[in-house]
Amino acid sequence: MMKLIFLGPPGAGKGTQAAIVSKKLGIPTISTGDMLRAAVKEGTEVGKQAKSFMDAGKLVPDSVIIGIVAERVAKEDCAKGYILDGVPRTIAQAQALEDAGILFDHVISIETADEVVTQRLSGRRVCPQCGAPYHVTNNPPKAEGICDACGHELIQRKDDSADTIASRLEVYHAETEPLKEFYQKRDLLRLVADEGSIEDINGRIMAILEM
Repeated sequence: MMKLIFLGPPGAGKGTQAAIVSKKLGIPTISTGDMLRAAVKEGTEVGKQAKSFMDAGKLVPDSVIIGIVAERVAKEDCAKGYILDGVPRTIAQAQALEDAGILFDHVISIETADEVVTQRLSGRRVCPQCGAPYHVTNNPPKAEGICDACGHELIQRKDDSADTIASRLEVYHAETEPLKEFYQKRDLLRLVADEGSIEDINGRIMAILEM
Protein backbone atom coordinates (compact mmCIF):
# COMPACT_ATOMS: atom_id res chain seq x y z
CA MET A 1 0.00 0.00 0.00
CA MET A 2 1.25 3.48 -0.83
CA LYS A 3 -1.12 6.34 0.01
CA LEU A 4 0.30 9.74 -0.83
CA ILE A 5 -0.44 13.46 -0.90
CA PHE A 6 1.66 16.02 -2.77
CA LEU A 7 1.88 19.52 -1.28
CA GLY A 8 3.53 22.62 -2.72
CA PRO A 9 2.63 26.01 -4.15
CA PRO A 10 0.96 26.43 -7.56
CA GLY A 11 3.53 25.72 -10.28
CA ALA A 12 5.66 23.45 -8.07
CA GLY A 13 5.13 20.53 -10.46
CA LYS A 14 2.89 18.47 -8.18
CA GLY A 15 0.75 17.22 -11.06
CA THR A 16 3.80 16.27 -13.14
CA GLN A 17 5.40 14.32 -10.28
CA ALA A 18 2.13 12.68 -9.25
CA ALA A 19 1.67 11.41 -12.83
CA ILE A 20 5.20 9.90 -12.89
CA VAL A 21 4.85 8.28 -9.44
CA SER A 22 1.37 7.00 -10.34
CA LYS A 23 2.79 5.26 -13.43
CA LYS A 24 5.84 3.85 -11.62
CA LEU A 25 3.84 2.44 -8.69
CA GLY A 26 0.72 1.48 -10.65
CA ILE A 27 -1.59 3.45 -8.35
CA PRO A 28 -4.19 6.02 -9.46
CA THR A 29 -3.93 9.76 -9.03
CA ILE A 30 -7.35 10.89 -7.96
CA SER A 31 -8.17 14.55 -8.34
CA THR A 32 -10.95 16.28 -6.45
CA GLY A 33 -12.34 17.86 -9.63
CA ASP A 34 -12.49 14.52 -11.46
CA MET A 35 -14.05 12.84 -8.41
CA LEU A 36 -16.75 15.50 -8.11
CA ARG A 37 -17.62 15.26 -11.81
CA ALA A 38 -17.70 11.44 -11.69
CA ALA A 39 -19.87 11.33 -8.53
CA VAL A 40 -22.32 13.81 -10.08
CA LYS A 41 -22.42 11.79 -13.32
CA GLU A 42 -22.92 8.49 -11.48
CA GLY A 43 -25.68 10.11 -9.42
CA THR A 44 -24.38 8.73 -6.10
CA GLU A 45 -25.92 10.10 -2.90
CA VAL A 46 -22.90 12.33 -2.27
CA GLY A 47 -22.83 13.23 -5.96
CA LYS A 48 -26.41 14.52 -5.75
CA GLN A 49 -25.48 16.64 -2.71
CA ALA A 50 -22.46 18.07 -4.56
CA LYS A 51 -24.58 18.83 -7.62
CA SER A 52 -27.08 20.88 -5.60
CA PHE A 53 -24.25 23.13 -4.34
CA MET A 54 -22.61 23.37 -7.78
CA ASP A 55 -25.93 24.20 -9.47
CA ALA A 56 -26.45 27.01 -6.97
CA GLY A 57 -22.95 28.34 -7.77
CA LYS A 58 -21.76 27.60 -4.23
CA LEU A 59 -18.56 25.95 -3.03
CA VAL A 60 -19.02 22.27 -2.24
CA PRO A 61 -18.62 21.94 1.56
CA ASP A 62 -15.82 19.86 3.10
CA SER A 63 -18.21 17.21 4.43
CA VAL A 64 -19.41 16.44 0.88
CA ILE A 65 -15.86 16.48 -0.57
CA ILE A 66 -14.67 14.07 2.14
CA GLY A 67 -17.67 11.81 1.38
CA ILE A 68 -16.71 11.74 -2.30
CA VAL A 69 -13.06 10.96 -1.45
CA ALA A 70 -14.18 8.13 0.86
CA GLU A 71 -16.38 6.67 -1.92
CA ARG A 72 -13.53 6.92 -4.44
CA VAL A 73 -10.72 5.39 -2.34
CA ALA A 74 -12.97 2.41 -1.52
CA LYS A 75 -12.95 1.41 -5.21
CA GLU A 76 -10.94 -1.57 -6.42
CA ASP A 77 -8.27 0.40 -8.32
CA CYS A 78 -7.18 1.99 -5.00
CA ALA A 79 -6.45 -1.38 -3.36
CA LYS A 80 -2.67 -0.90 -3.76
CA GLY A 81 -2.82 2.79 -2.81
CA TYR A 82 -3.48 6.15 -4.42
CA ILE A 83 -2.28 9.74 -4.76
CA LEU A 84 -4.75 12.41 -3.68
CA ASP A 85 -4.68 15.55 -5.81
CA GLY A 86 -6.42 18.79 -4.79
CA VAL A 87 -7.39 17.72 -1.29
CA PRO A 88 -6.70 18.41 1.53
CA ARG A 89 -6.24 22.14 0.96
CA THR A 90 -6.89 23.20 4.55
CA ILE A 91 -6.33 21.91 8.09
CA ALA A 92 -10.11 21.37 8.41
CA GLN A 93 -10.08 19.06 5.36
CA ALA A 94 -7.00 17.19 6.64
CA GLN A 95 -8.67 16.65 10.02
CA ALA A 96 -11.90 15.51 8.34
CA LEU A 97 -10.01 12.98 6.18
CA GLU A 98 -8.30 11.63 9.28
CA ASP A 99 -11.63 11.42 11.16
CA ALA A 100 -13.08 9.48 8.20
CA GLY A 101 -10.22 6.97 8.49
CA ILE A 102 -8.51 8.13 5.28
CA LEU A 103 -4.84 7.98 6.27
CA PHE A 104 -1.54 8.41 4.41
CA ASP A 105 1.92 6.86 4.29
CA HIS A 106 3.80 9.96 3.09
CA VAL A 107 2.99 13.62 2.53
CA ILE A 108 5.49 14.97 0.01
CA SER A 109 6.03 18.72 -0.04
CA ILE A 110 7.82 20.07 -3.11
CA GLU A 111 9.70 23.07 -1.74
CA THR A 112 9.58 25.86 -4.31
CA ALA A 113 10.44 29.53 -3.67
CA ASP A 114 7.80 32.16 -4.51
CA GLU A 115 10.08 33.85 -7.06
CA VAL A 116 10.60 30.52 -8.87
CA VAL A 117 6.82 30.00 -9.00
CA THR A 118 6.32 33.51 -10.36
CA GLN A 119 9.01 33.09 -13.03
CA ARG A 120 7.70 29.65 -13.99
CA LEU A 121 4.01 30.57 -14.24
CA SER A 122 4.32 34.09 -15.66
CA GLY A 123 6.50 32.72 -18.48
CA ARG A 124 3.87 30.23 -19.65
CA ARG A 125 2.27 30.82 -23.05
CA VAL A 126 -0.29 28.75 -24.91
CA CYS A 127 -1.63 28.59 -28.44
CA PRO A 128 -5.39 29.31 -28.35
CA GLN A 129 -5.76 27.57 -31.71
CA CYS A 130 -4.12 24.17 -31.17
CA GLY A 131 -3.38 24.21 -27.42
CA ALA A 132 0.41 23.77 -27.76
CA PRO A 133 2.17 24.91 -24.53
CA TYR A 134 5.32 27.07 -24.42
CA HIS A 135 7.49 28.88 -21.92
CA VAL A 136 9.38 32.07 -22.71
CA THR A 137 12.65 30.72 -21.23
CA ASN A 138 12.26 26.95 -20.72
CA ASN A 139 10.45 26.08 -23.94
CA PRO A 140 10.31 29.09 -26.27
CA PRO A 141 8.73 28.98 -29.74
CA LYS A 142 11.08 29.34 -32.74
CA ALA A 143 9.59 32.78 -33.56
CA GLU A 144 8.77 34.94 -30.54
CA GLY A 145 5.06 34.86 -29.68
CA ILE A 146 4.13 32.54 -32.58
CA CYS A 147 3.09 28.88 -32.35
CA ASP A 148 5.55 26.51 -34.08
CA ALA A 149 2.75 24.07 -34.93
CA CYS A 150 0.08 26.29 -36.49
CA GLY A 151 1.49 29.85 -36.71
CA HIS A 152 -1.16 31.35 -34.43
CA GLU A 153 -0.26 34.13 -31.98
CA LEU A 154 0.41 32.80 -28.46
CA ILE A 155 -1.45 34.10 -25.40
CA GLN A 156 -0.86 34.24 -21.66
CA ARG A 157 -3.69 32.69 -19.64
CA LYS A 158 -5.34 34.95 -17.05
CA ASP A 159 -4.28 32.42 -14.39
CA ASP A 160 -0.64 33.12 -15.27
CA SER A 161 -0.75 36.91 -14.91
CA ALA A 162 1.44 38.42 -12.15
CA ASP A 163 -1.58 39.58 -10.08
CA THR A 164 -3.30 36.19 -10.21
CA ILE A 165 -0.07 34.36 -9.30
CA ALA A 166 0.46 36.69 -6.30
CA SER A 167 -3.06 36.03 -5.00
CA ARG A 168 -2.76 32.26 -5.57
CA LEU A 169 0.49 32.25 -3.57
CA GLU A 170 -1.17 34.27 -0.81
CA VAL A 171 -3.98 31.71 -0.54
CA TYR A 172 -1.42 28.86 -0.54
CA HIS A 173 0.64 30.38 2.30
CA ALA A 174 -2.45 31.22 4.36
CA GLU A 175 -4.52 28.06 3.88
CA THR A 176 -2.47 25.15 2.53
CA GLU A 177 1.07 25.65 3.86
CA PRO A 178 -0.08 25.13 7.50
CA LEU A 179 -0.74 21.50 6.46
CA LYS A 180 3.03 20.97 6.59
CA GLU A 181 3.01 21.43 10.35
CA PHE A 182 -0.13 19.26 10.69
CA TYR A 183 1.58 16.34 8.92
CA GLN A 184 4.99 17.04 10.51
CA LYS A 185 3.41 16.34 13.91
CA ARG A 186 2.26 12.97 12.55
CA ASP A 187 5.75 12.23 11.19
CA LEU A 188 4.42 11.97 7.64
CA LEU A 189 5.93 15.10 6.07
CA ARG A 190 8.76 14.61 3.55
CA LEU A 191 10.41 17.72 2.08
CA VAL A 192 11.74 17.55 -1.49
CA ALA A 193 13.87 20.34 -2.96
CA ASP A 194 12.57 21.71 -6.27
CA GLU A 195 16.02 21.74 -7.89
CA GLY A 196 17.31 20.30 -11.14
CA SER A 197 15.31 18.48 -13.79
CA ILE A 198 11.94 16.74 -13.44
CA GLU A 199 13.90 13.44 -13.35
CA ASP A 200 16.16 14.74 -10.53
CA ILE A 201 13.15 15.72 -8.42
CA ASN A 202 11.44 12.42 -9.13
CA GLY A 203 14.60 10.56 -8.08
CA ARG A 204 14.42 12.28 -4.66
CA ILE A 205 10.75 11.37 -4.32
CA MET A 206 11.31 7.72 -5.24
CA ALA A 207 14.19 7.52 -2.74
CA ILE A 208 11.79 8.69 -0.01
CA LEU A 209 9.29 6.03 -1.06
CA GLU A 210 12.17 3.51 -0.82
CA MET A 211 11.61 2.23 -4.32
